[in-house]
Amino acid sequence: MSRISVRGFAVASATAVTTVGAVVGVAAGGAPAADDNNFEAAAADTTLLADIPAGQQAQVQTASLTQQADAQASAAHASAKKSAEESARIQAAKDAKSKKQAAEAKAEADRQAAEKAAKQKKEEAERASRSSVRDASSFSAQGSYSVAQVQAMARQMVPADQFQCFSNIVNHESTWNYRAVNPSSGAYGLMQALPGHKMSSAGADWQTNPATQIKWGLSYMDGRYGSPCGAWSFWQANNWY
Repeated sequence: MSRISVRGFAVASATAVTTVGAVVGVAAGGAPAADDNNFEAAAADTTLLADIPAGQQAQVQTASLTQQADAQASAAHASAKKSAEESARIQAAKDAKSKKQAAEAKAEADRQAAEKAAKQKKEEAERASRSSVRDASSFSAQGSYSVAQVQAMARQMVPADQFQCFSNIVNHESTWNYRAVNPSSGAYGLMQALPGHKMSSAGADWQTNPATQIKWGLSYMDGRYGSPCGAWSFWQANNWY
Protein backbone atom coordinates (compact mmCIF):
# COMPACT_ATOMS: atom_id res chain seq x y z
CA MET A 1 0.00 0.00 0.00
CA SER A 2 1.18 3.54 -0.79
CA ARG A 3 0.95 6.40 1.65
CA ILE A 4 -0.55 9.59 0.21
CA SER A 5 0.24 13.22 1.13
CA VAL A 6 -2.85 15.13 2.12
CA ARG A 7 -1.14 18.28 0.76
CA GLY A 8 -0.87 16.63 -2.64
CA PHE A 9 -4.39 15.31 -2.38
CA ALA A 10 -5.70 18.75 -1.47
CA VAL A 11 -4.41 20.06 -4.79
CA ALA A 12 -6.85 17.73 -6.56
CA SER A 13 -10.14 19.07 -5.26
CA ALA A 14 -11.94 20.45 -2.24
CA THR A 15 -14.13 17.35 -2.14
CA ALA A 16 -11.09 15.10 -1.88
CA VAL A 17 -9.75 17.20 1.00
CA THR A 18 -13.00 16.76 2.92
CA THR A 19 -12.91 13.02 2.34
CA VAL A 20 -9.33 12.61 3.49
CA GLY A 21 -10.02 14.77 6.48
CA ALA A 22 -12.75 12.35 7.50
CA VAL A 23 -10.40 9.38 7.06
CA VAL A 24 -7.74 10.78 9.39
CA GLY A 25 -10.31 11.73 12.02
CA VAL A 26 -10.66 15.47 11.45
CA ALA A 27 -13.95 16.44 13.11
CA ALA A 28 -16.58 17.86 10.84
CA GLY A 29 -17.68 20.10 13.64
CA GLY A 30 -15.94 22.75 15.66
CA ALA A 31 -12.56 21.05 16.42
CA PRO A 32 -9.53 23.36 15.86
CA ALA A 33 -7.96 23.01 12.41
CA ALA A 34 -4.37 21.69 12.37
CA ASP A 35 -1.72 23.71 10.51
CA ASP A 36 -0.43 22.53 7.14
CA ASN A 37 2.67 20.84 8.46
CA ASN A 38 0.93 18.94 11.26
CA PHE A 39 -1.96 18.03 8.99
CA GLU A 40 0.37 16.71 6.31
CA ALA A 41 2.45 14.77 8.82
CA ALA A 42 -0.63 13.19 10.36
CA ALA A 43 -2.03 12.27 6.95
CA ALA A 44 1.30 10.83 5.86
CA ASP A 45 1.42 8.71 8.97
CA THR A 46 -2.15 7.38 8.85
CA THR A 47 -3.75 7.69 5.40
CA LEU A 48 -3.45 4.79 3.00
CA LEU A 49 -4.63 4.79 -0.58
CA ALA A 50 -6.84 1.81 0.23
CA ASP A 51 -8.55 3.86 2.96
CA ILE A 52 -9.75 6.44 0.42
CA PRO A 53 -13.02 5.73 -1.37
CA ALA A 54 -12.47 4.04 -4.72
CA GLY A 55 -14.13 6.88 -6.63
CA GLN A 56 -11.57 9.37 -5.33
CA GLN A 57 -8.43 7.24 -5.58
CA ALA A 58 -7.85 8.33 -9.19
CA GLN A 59 -7.97 11.97 -8.11
CA VAL A 60 -5.49 11.31 -5.34
CA GLN A 61 -3.12 9.43 -7.63
CA THR A 62 -3.35 12.13 -10.26
CA ALA A 63 -2.66 14.85 -7.71
CA SER A 64 0.35 12.92 -6.38
CA LEU A 65 1.77 12.32 -9.85
CA THR A 66 1.25 15.98 -10.74
CA GLN A 67 3.09 17.03 -7.62
CA GLN A 68 5.98 14.68 -8.43
CA ALA A 69 6.06 15.89 -12.05
CA ASP A 70 6.16 19.53 -10.88
CA ALA A 71 9.01 18.75 -8.50
CA GLN A 72 10.94 16.93 -11.23
CA ALA A 73 10.32 19.73 -13.73
CA SER A 74 11.53 22.30 -11.21
CA ALA A 75 14.67 20.25 -10.52
CA ALA A 76 15.29 19.79 -14.25
CA HIS A 77 14.84 23.52 -14.83
CA ALA A 78 17.31 24.36 -12.06
CA SER A 79 19.81 21.83 -13.43
CA ALA A 80 19.43 23.16 -16.96
CA LYS A 81 19.87 26.73 -15.74
CA LYS A 82 23.00 25.79 -13.79
CA SER A 83 24.39 23.92 -16.82
CA ALA A 84 23.66 26.88 -19.10
CA GLU A 85 25.37 29.28 -16.67
CA GLU A 86 28.43 27.01 -16.45
CA SER A 87 28.56 26.70 -20.25
CA ALA A 88 28.30 30.47 -20.57
CA ARG A 89 31.10 30.94 -18.02
CA ILE A 90 33.36 28.48 -19.87
CA GLN A 91 32.61 30.12 -23.21
CA ALA A 92 33.28 33.58 -21.78
CA ALA A 93 36.64 32.35 -20.45
CA LYS A 94 37.49 30.89 -23.87
CA ASP A 95 36.48 34.11 -25.61
CA ALA A 96 38.58 36.18 -23.21
CA LYS A 97 41.57 33.90 -23.76
CA SER A 98 41.15 34.07 -27.54
CA LYS A 99 40.94 37.86 -27.42
CA LYS A 100 44.04 38.05 -25.25
CA GLN A 101 45.98 35.75 -27.59
CA ALA A 102 44.83 37.76 -30.60
CA ALA A 103 45.89 41.01 -28.94
CA GLU A 104 49.29 39.57 -28.02
CA ALA A 105 49.77 38.22 -31.55
CA LYS A 106 48.89 41.61 -33.03
CA ALA A 107 51.24 43.41 -30.64
CA GLU A 108 54.07 41.03 -31.59
CA ALA A 109 53.33 41.46 -35.30
CA ASP A 110 53.30 45.24 -34.89
CA ARG A 111 56.58 45.12 -32.99
CA GLN A 112 58.24 43.00 -35.66
CA ALA A 113 56.88 45.24 -38.40
CA ALA A 114 58.21 48.32 -36.61
CA GLU A 115 61.63 46.70 -36.16
CA LYS A 116 61.70 45.68 -39.81
CA ALA A 117 60.73 49.18 -40.94
CA ALA A 118 63.37 50.74 -38.69
CA LYS A 119 66.01 48.33 -40.00
CA GLN A 120 65.09 49.06 -43.60
CA LYS A 121 65.19 52.78 -42.94
CA LYS A 122 68.61 52.46 -41.35
CA GLU A 123 69.94 50.36 -44.23
CA GLU A 124 68.57 52.85 -46.75
CA ALA A 125 70.24 55.69 -44.87
CA GLU A 126 73.52 53.78 -44.81
CA ARG A 127 73.31 53.04 -48.53
CA ALA A 128 72.52 56.67 -49.24
CA SER A 129 75.42 57.74 -47.05
CA ARG A 130 77.83 55.33 -48.74
CA SER A 131 76.68 56.28 -52.19
CA SER A 132 77.53 59.91 -51.47
CA VAL A 133 81.12 59.27 -50.34
CA ARG A 134 84.08 59.90 -52.57
CA ASP A 135 86.58 57.29 -53.71
CA ALA A 136 90.28 57.69 -53.00
CA SER A 137 91.02 58.06 -56.68
CA SER A 138 88.88 61.19 -56.89
CA PHE A 139 91.43 63.19 -54.88
CA SER A 140 94.34 64.81 -56.65
CA ALA A 141 97.71 63.70 -55.33
CA GLN A 142 99.95 66.30 -53.73
CA GLY A 143 103.34 66.36 -52.01
CA SER A 144 102.08 66.68 -48.44
CA TYR A 145 98.89 67.04 -46.46
CA SER A 146 98.00 68.85 -43.26
CA VAL A 147 95.96 67.19 -40.53
CA ALA A 148 92.97 69.35 -41.50
CA GLN A 149 93.26 68.23 -45.13
CA VAL A 150 93.49 64.56 -44.16
CA GLN A 151 90.44 64.89 -41.90
CA ALA A 152 88.51 66.65 -44.67
CA MET A 153 89.33 63.77 -47.03
CA ALA A 154 88.15 61.26 -44.43
CA ARG A 155 84.86 63.11 -43.98
CA GLN A 156 84.21 62.77 -47.69
CA MET A 157 85.16 59.10 -47.82
CA VAL A 158 83.70 57.70 -44.60
CA PRO A 159 79.89 57.48 -44.20
CA ALA A 160 78.65 60.34 -42.01
CA ASP A 161 77.21 58.05 -39.34
CA GLN A 162 80.52 56.21 -39.03
CA PHE A 163 82.95 59.11 -39.19
CA GLN A 164 83.21 59.81 -35.46
CA CYS A 165 84.08 56.17 -34.72
CA PHE A 166 86.63 56.17 -37.56
CA SER A 167 88.09 59.44 -36.27
CA ASN A 168 88.38 58.11 -32.72
CA ILE A 169 90.49 55.16 -33.88
CA VAL A 170 92.73 57.24 -36.15
CA ASN A 171 93.24 59.82 -33.42
CA HIS A 172 94.36 57.12 -30.96
CA GLU A 173 96.53 55.28 -33.50
CA SER A 174 98.35 58.12 -35.26
CA THR A 175 96.83 61.50 -34.29
CA TRP A 176 96.02 61.86 -38.02
CA ASN A 177 99.66 61.65 -39.12
CA TYR A 178 99.59 59.69 -42.37
CA ARG A 179 103.37 59.17 -42.18
CA ALA A 180 103.39 57.95 -38.54
CA VAL A 181 105.69 54.98 -37.87
CA ASN A 182 105.75 52.85 -34.73
CA PRO A 183 109.49 52.51 -33.91
CA SER A 184 109.10 49.17 -32.18
CA SER A 185 106.66 47.35 -34.44
CA GLY A 186 106.97 49.18 -37.73
CA ALA A 187 103.20 49.82 -37.94
CA TYR A 188 102.57 52.59 -40.43
CA GLY A 189 100.16 55.34 -41.39
CA LEU A 190 96.85 56.68 -40.17
CA MET A 191 95.55 53.26 -39.11
CA GLN A 192 98.97 51.92 -38.03
CA ALA A 193 98.68 48.97 -40.38
CA LEU A 194 101.05 46.14 -39.48
CA PRO A 195 102.90 45.55 -41.68
CA GLY A 196 102.33 48.81 -43.50
CA HIS A 197 102.55 47.30 -46.97
CA LYS A 198 99.20 45.60 -46.41
CA MET A 199 97.71 48.91 -47.53
CA SER A 200 99.07 48.32 -51.03
CA SER A 201 95.85 46.42 -51.69
CA ALA A 202 94.17 49.84 -51.77
CA GLY A 203 96.81 51.53 -53.92
CA ALA A 204 100.49 51.60 -54.71
CA ASP A 205 100.84 55.06 -53.20
CA TRP A 206 99.87 53.87 -49.72
CA GLN A 207 102.95 55.44 -48.12
CA THR A 208 102.31 58.98 -49.34
CA ASN A 209 98.58 59.26 -50.04
CA PRO A 210 96.27 59.53 -47.01
CA ALA A 211 93.24 58.88 -49.25
CA THR A 212 94.65 55.43 -50.07
CA GLN A 213 95.23 54.76 -46.37
CA ILE A 214 91.69 55.89 -45.51
CA LYS A 215 90.31 53.63 -48.23
CA TRP A 216 92.24 50.66 -46.86
CA GLY A 217 91.30 51.41 -43.23
CA LEU A 218 87.61 51.70 -44.03
CA SER A 219 87.69 48.41 -45.94
CA TYR A 220 89.53 46.70 -43.07
CA MET A 221 87.09 47.93 -40.42
CA ASP A 222 84.06 46.99 -42.49
CA GLY A 223 85.45 43.55 -43.31
CA ARG A 224 86.57 42.60 -39.81
CA TYR A 225 84.12 44.44 -37.54
CA GLY A 226 81.20 45.31 -39.79
CA SER A 227 81.80 49.04 -39.60
CA PRO A 228 84.12 51.65 -38.10
CA CYS A 229 81.79 51.84 -35.08
CA GLY A 230 82.11 48.07 -34.67
CA ALA A 231 85.89 48.48 -34.77
CA TRP A 232 85.74 51.32 -32.26
CA SER A 233 83.70 49.21 -29.83
CA PHE A 234 86.34 46.49 -30.05
CA TRP A 235 89.13 49.04 -29.63
CA GLN A 236 87.55 50.43 -26.46
CA ALA A 237 87.45 46.95 -24.93
CA ASN A 238 90.96 45.90 -26.03
CA ASN A 239 92.98 49.05 -26.84
CA TRP A 240 93.68 47.65 -30.29
CA TYR A 241 91.68 46.58 -33.30
